Amino acid sequence: MSTAQTFLLPDLGEGLTEAEVVHWLVAEGDVVTIDQTVVEVETAKSVVEVPSPYAGRVVTLHAAEGETVDVGKPLITIGAPAGDAAGESAGGSADASAGEREADTYREEEQAGSGNVLIGYGTSTQAGAGRRRRPRTVARSGPPATAVPAGRGPVRVISPLVRRLAHDHGVDLHGIEPTGYHGIVTKSDVERAIAAAAPAAAPAAPRVPVEPAAGERRVPLNGFRKAVSAALSRSRAEIPEATVWVDVDATALWDLRESARTADDAGPGLLAYIARFVVAGLKAYPVLNARLDTERDEIVEYDAINLGLAVQGDRGLVVPAVLGADAMTTAGLDRAIRDVTARARVGKATAEELSAGTFTLNNYGGFRVDGSAAIINHPQVAILGFGRIIDRPWVVDGQIVPRKITQMSFVFDHRVCDGGTAAGFMRSVADAIENPASAIARL
Repeated sequence: MSTAQTFLLPDLGEGLTEAEVVHWLVAEGDVVTIDQTVVEVETAKSVVEVPSPYAGRVVTLHAAEGETVDVGKPLITIGAPAGDAAGESAGGSADASAGEREADTYREEEQAGSGNVLIGYGTSTQAGAGRRRRPRTVARSGPPATAVPAGRGPVRVISPLVRRLAHDHGVDLHGIEPTGYHGIVTKSDVERAIAAAAPAAAPAAPRVPVEPAAGERRVPLNGFRKAVSAALSRSRAEIPEATVWVDVDATALWDLRESARTADDAGPGLLAYIARFVVAGLKAYPVLNARLDTERDEIVEYDAINLGLAVQGDRGLVVPAVLGADAMTTAGLDRAIRDVTARARVGKATAEELSAGTFTLNNYGGFRVDGSAAIINHPQVAILGFGRIIDRPWVVDGQIVPRKITQMSFVFDHRVCDGGTAAGFMRSVADAIENPASAIARL
């Protein structure tokens, strides 16, 4: 590499427009290799490791830690390593040429479709130094990307997010001119079609900075909070929700969990048992493991149950999903829950885990509260929450005795079912908690 090259922050997936620099892994003057991770950035979805498409010496870091960078703006500039600018050896020249070819491949893949290549999950399968990851893209071969005329022939769309975007905005994929590799319709293609179909809008008024009044301070929403705000606002604006709740005697479940513990194995946690009962309830009431297609007036039930779990992490509240929870045992659910929640707390849940949930389970008892009127995670149609388990006086066989009680609250989309269905689902879960041994025997 004979001249300095500047790497611009790419689209990190799903059309995100900005990212915050969390931690630089290199400093100015360091030598980096192609595909070496140079920085961790935080998007509205997760913390992403960004590898370098160039090899050489770091000349400039264009943003400080904590600073937000827009997509398409300079992130890092990399020049030739010291003593290598003039190509002092044939071997050095060959290495530089190979590095440039790999960088060209990297840019070609990135430009083939906005979001088709997620930076931080590998750039190329060619040989080269540095840490490797398997690319998330499909295998490709053939000529570079060219625009394919629109028509009524087969439509190539790799990303389900692109299909969802087109569906939500009423865009006919057959009428789009694809610009992706081998005629793939990309997110940018769909966004252009949406913009072309939208009525012309008056230019937005310039944003005027507001000075804080005395005794107040203003904290800008970061990309994550903006995404959360948009999702929750959409849920409350679109879904006519209803909430029901019931107190549940969890004493038998508590005792079962304690009896399963040994000196060497703590056994499944309470949440794993509850998750197992929730999965069984969703199998009995599949209308709650669904989404509502308002354009076609259809309830779309899912075959698989991807159980979302509300997790309070370093970045805020996220809802990663245990994928394929319907096929897991209690022990399997326990392992999967611990794994996905641990990664979600530090921003390491995958994009699929954060977007694939079909139903959400919320353990707000971890915050030492008893109840909550939760907001449904759109486009899901229901969310089930549990409060803390505490000793309370309870009537058993005519006697007041201390029992371990939890409050279960259920919020559901009243468009997909009525109270009878919601109550039936709740009671199926509550009855399993109160008689866990017999419930597990039936599963």
